[in-house]
Amino acid sequence: MTKAPRAALSAAAIAFSAILASCAEPPPPVAVAPPPPAVSLSPKLVEQAAAYRYYMDKAAAISPAFVDGQMVAEGLKIGASYEPKQFLQGAMAYGAIVALQDPAFVAGVKQYAANAQQRQQIAYEIMKDPAYVVGLSGSGGAAGLVKAALGADGDRFYQAGKTVKQAAYDVQKQPWSKADIVGRDARLLQAKALGAPPVVGDVAQITRLQQAVSGGQSLDVTGAAAAPPFTPLVIRSLSIAALAILGHATDANLETLNAIMVEPNVTSCANMAKLNLYQCLAVAKPHYEDVFCLGQHAMMDTARCVIKAAGQPEPYEPKFVPTVRENASYKPTPVKKPAKKVAKKG
Repeated sequence: MTKAPRAALSAAAIAFSAILASCAEPPPPVAVAPPPPAVSLSPKLVEQAAAYRYYMDKAAAISPAFVDGQMVAEGLKIGASYEPKQFLQGAMAYGAIVALQDPAFVAGVKQYAANAQQRQQIAYEIMKDPAYVVGLSGSGGAAGLVKAALGADGDRFYQAGKTVKQAAYDVQKQPWSKADIVGRDARLLQAKALGAPPVVGDVAQITRLQQAVSGGQSLDVTGAAAAPPFTPLVIRSLSIAALAILGHATDANLETLNAIMVEPNVTSCANMAKLNLYQCLAVAKPHYEDVFCLGQHAMMDTARCVIKAAGQPEPYEPKFVPTVRENASYKPTPVKKPAKKVAKKG
C-alpha cells in the first residue's frame, strides 16, 4: 500500500516540473554583430574621377598633324578645358579607385571594419590625419599602383605635348601657319572660360569606375609596391580608398572628403600651367605660336604637374642653345687685336 502513493507523488512532481518549465522565460537571443559595410564611394567622387579620366584621355589624343587654324583652335579648346582644383580632385578620386584594386590593401583595412567601434576609430584617425593610412597593412602595394597609374597618365600626356610642341616648328613650312590669328582677344577669353564649368565624364566611364569600386570590374592597373615617403596626392588617394572600405566615403561625409582632397602644392602647379598658357596666348600672333602654347603649357606643363604629384621622376628637357653651325645667321664679332706700339728712336 505504500508503493502506490509514492508512484502517484512522483508522477505529480514530474507534471509540476513540466508546468514550471513551460512558464519559464525564453533565453535572451545571442547578439550577432552586423556585417561590415560594403566598399562604397560617393557618386560625386566617382564622377570627378570619370571627369579626370575623360580629360586625360581626350587631351593626350590631340593630334600634332595640324592642317589649318581651325584644327589648332579645336586642340586649344580641349587642352584648356579643365579647372585646376577640380582636375586634381579628380586625379585623387581616380587614385582612390586605383588603390581599391589592390586586394592586400582592401583586406588590410577590412580587418578593422568588422567592429563598429574600431571602424569608427580608424576612420576618425584618417580624417584627422590622412597620413595615418600609410601605417595600415597593404598600403605600400596600393601606393605603388597609384604612383604607376597617375605617372603613366602624366607621361603619356607629356609625350603627346612634346609632339605638339615640335609641330609648332614643323608647320611653319605651311603658309597658313604664318597667318595672324583672327579674333585673338576672343580666343583668349574663351580659353579662360573653358576652365570654369566642371568637366563631365561620359556615362560608360562612370559605370566602369563604379564597378571598379565595388570589385565588379578590374581597371587592369599594375605597379610594384612602393615604400614611403609618398607624395601628398598619393596619401590622400589612399586615405579616400580606406574610408571607402570602412563605409565612411559616402555622400554623408562629402564635406570631410572634399577637405581631405585639397593639396595646395599641386594645385599651385596646375594654376601656374594655366597662367603660363594665358600669357602665351596673349602674345601669340600667328597660328604656329598658338601650337607652341598648346604643346608647352596646356599639355607639357600640366602633365608635369601630374607626374610630380604621383611622385615619379620629372622629365628633363635640356635648353636649346644655338651654335654657329646650327644658326647660320649668327656670326661672332671678330676680336680686334690691339695695335702694336712702335718704339720711337731716341
